[in-house]
Amino acid sequence: MHYHKIGQIPSKRHTQFRQPDGSLYHEELFSTIGFDDMYSLLYHVNPPTQIKQVGEPFSVVPKLVSDRQLKHRSLNGFGIPAEDDYIKSRKPVLVNDDCKIVLSAPKKSMTDYFFKNADADEVIFVHKGTGVLKTMYGNIDFEYGDYLVIPRGTIYQLHFKDEDNRLFIVESSSPIVPPKRYRGQFGQLLEHSPYCERDIRKPENLETHNEKGDFLFYIKKQDVIYPYTYLNHPFDLIGWDGYCYPYAFSIHNFEPITGRVHQPPPVHQTFAAKGFVICSFCPRLYDYHPQAIPAPYNHSNIDSDEVLYYVDGDFMSRKHVEKGMITLHPGGIPHGPHPGTVEKSIGKKATQELAVMVDTFKPLQLTEHTLEIEDHTYYQSWLS
Repeated sequence: MHYHKIGQIPSKRHTQFRQPDGSLYHEELFSTIGFDDMYSLLYHVNPPTQIKQVGEPFSVVPKLVSDRQLKHRSLNGFGIPAEDDYIKSRKPVLVNDDCKIVLSAPKKSMTDYFFKNADADEVIFVHKGTGVLKTMYGNIDFEYGDYLVIPRGTIYQLHFKDEDNRLFIVESSSPIVPPKRYRGQFGQLLEHSPYCERDIRKPENLETHNEKGDFLFYIKKQDVIYPYTYLNHPFDLIGWDGYCYPYAFSIHNFEPITGRVHQPPPVHQTFAAKGFVICSFCPRLYDYHPQAIPAPYNHSNIDSDEVLYYVDGDFMSRKHVEKGMITLHPGGIPHGPHPGTVEKSIGKKATQELAVMVDTFKPLQLTEHTLEIEDHTYYQSWLS
């Protein structure tokens, strides 16, 4: 991301910055890849290091299942049951070393604890629900269609307006960034990018909390949750600046790239990471060559697994699509439009489909939650 600052900061880094009572504010460097990539400088009212108690850790390692069948799969994403608690609601359904695809249907806001994922950057796609993402950097309002991009190590809470919430979460073992081809030499999003800096919503309304007490954290590291109780409220920043912070981007602000003939999936790419990409399929005009076939061609995705999360609208290349449905088309076997959809698409001028795609370059493994929501007949859906 690009430089941003909120609140009060000293004129020069790593120098004395005093509170009204004469004591020093507590500077914290929040850095990535050691000291070799993006960072922010945070200024706390209280030391961020005062731990009162360490609780008993518990495992959240995805429970993998051994299914050696190479076949196309379909999952009923809304089949994941709602849970009151946010952490308990997070159900990993497809995982590999580079990423975890997680479904979540939390009913309650995180008012009793704070969460920090020290393993992974997170992209939380809000399928249903409105509320506020609260962090030490400030607050970000969210609603249907928002991507919430949260760098690893960010302490946060999700506050929901009501109990009807559905989240599609991607955890990444590497940083989540805009694709390199969209960025110039100095990181600016270029003219051919399908979105620009004006579409990025950064934290606002910095709340400086100076309370002391028993503040419960759940810290995720190497698929273990560590309960920590800190003396000071974590959102005690008087100010911060830098390049590393959470932000929101609405899928509705993605500007599709179209052409005379059918464009390949990379034109829909929204985010990049090591080992996978995230794409947004949005309402757009169809191809305008006089002989164009709007439906996608058959594709042998030899080197990647393709996951498509259906959000809304009419999907011209698929039959029997429902909101929250997930399809997995694994590398090694071809996939393509369902029978009859190619001819049906000819002559159509536009689509209203809305979907999120994750393409991984290592095979995805199934978990126990996958089998609970799988349509086991999907691989035969191309027969008729």
